[in-house]
Amino acid sequence: MTVLKNLLTLAITFALAQSTVLAQGSVRDYRRAHEHEILSEFMELLAIPNVASDRENIRRNAAAIMTIMQRRKLAPQLLETSDPSVPPVVYGEWKTPGATRTLIFYAHYDGQPTDPRQWSGTLPWQPVLRSAALETGGKILSAPKAAEAINPEWRLYARSSGDDKAGVMAILCAFDALIASGVKPTANLKFFFEGEEEAGSPHLGEILQQNKELLQSDAWIICDGPVHQSGRKQVVFGVRGDANVDITVYGAKRPLHSGHYGNWAPNPALILTKLLASMKDESGRVTISGWYDNVEPLGAIERKAIAEAPQYDDTLRGELGLARTEGQGKSLLELINEPSLNINGISSGDVGALARNVIPTTATAVLDLRLVKGNDHARQVQLLIEHIRKQGFYVSDREPNDQERRLHPLIARVTARPGGYNAERTRMDLDVSVALVAAVQSTSQEVIVRLPTAGGSLPLSVITANLSTVTTTVPIANYDDNQHAENENLRLQNLWDGIETIAAIMTMK
Repeated sequence: MTVLKNLLTLAITFALAQSTVLAQGSVRDYRRAHEHEILSEFMELLAIPNVASDRENIRRNAAAIMTIMQRRKLAPQLLETSDPSVPPVVYGEWKTPGATRTLIFYAHYDGQPTDPRQWSGTLPWQPVLRSAALETGGKILSAPKAAEAINPEWRLYARSSGDDKAGVMAILCAFDALIASGVKPTANLKFFFEGEEEAGSPHLGEILQQNKELLQSDAWIICDGPVHQSGRKQVVFGVRGDANVDITVYGAKRPLHSGHYGNWAPNPALILTKLLASMKDESGRVTISGWYDNVEPLGAIERKAIAEAPQYDDTLRGELGLARTEGQGKSLLELINEPSLNINGISSGDVGALARNVIPTTATAVLDLRLVKGNDHARQVQLLIEHIRKQGFYVSDREPNDQERRLHPLIARVTARPGGYNAERTRMDLDVSVALVAAVQSTSQEVIVRLPTAGGSLPLSVITANLSTVTTTVPIANYDDNQHAENENLRLQNLWDGIETIAAIMTMK
């Protein structure tokens, strides 16, 4: 009886493996036959500016995605708040008869603001192909003709080409490939495309609450972020939380001639840099009291996954031209499991051709606070404020008045930007987690990377706090895609691989 049972198990396993191979082959064949159409559709979407605060264009993006989903018969609809200025979620679904699992596939269609002057030879929302990465001498190419082969090493340059319209396209093209190839998904599929993730998702919780019944599922699959630096595919079970804070310090009420008033009038740029320097030590460790308290330690499974991941720090240091890195000898993968503090930017006076001999009136910095499981985003902001007070500053959330200026030699205006949220992490040993890893692994000959936490942030804690579900991230973009910066790009093979990966998840056992 035992022998028979084992033979039956082997037969079922073989049949499932054969089914997976056939599905992958069908998806790949479909993609190869439709690369020009996929690329054209993608470039049309990338050509629409997509900063969340740009109400007119963000609506154009939502309408374009609705059209793409209508072509796939996904019955799209907009999920909105009562405020018409809030970017809508674009939602659609596909029911699979007999399915015992429901999966929601998430990506976002908004992108980071950008300065077109910083882009090299192209503009952010005029997508172009290059023969290779710009840094390696990639040249701008003409749009490929219908019969012309598309090189998978070409790069597509445009804002959100990697983060995160690539996720939108990979999800929809994976579904398209399955249905066109006659391959049946194994789950009910729901599609959720957010329009203000890069703005901190301040209205996501409201939208989730208003649509709780519609959004019932067993798991959310998040398609955002890059693959591992080694190029291997990865499954990521958590993300950092995020909070962004503006700090402004003050000098004189009007600009002063640096010759007449230098060494007498306090310079806010110097005041601010000293304040910022007090927040981290020479090794990069945050010195704010309590910053590392309440961190939920990783379990044995998570620590083992980090140890088994490719160790890529030396290669990255060489590639990035860094003689040293922070962290007291810890690896990058270890450090992204700790809370961090980053200076996004500093502004005071002018530089370059506009530089003048003046003492500026203010200096401003924007801080990016990354959190890990156990941190509370509001508490981390408060710890920052208390640290600033300990440095002798009078802290307010508004512009100082004349009386405050006369009473306090050091003044800091501190405001937390809307949309902060906590970190989230899903257990790696859940049935759905194991099935997801197996599905992604089935598309790669290399051992995929499993990470407990990504370095970036997504509003996954907002999803789990409002809905009874779990979240897991499957990134597809190339790690050198310049996301959030100028010259953002996507290696085409990453898009092709992403389509196959998402299709495998849609058919996972």
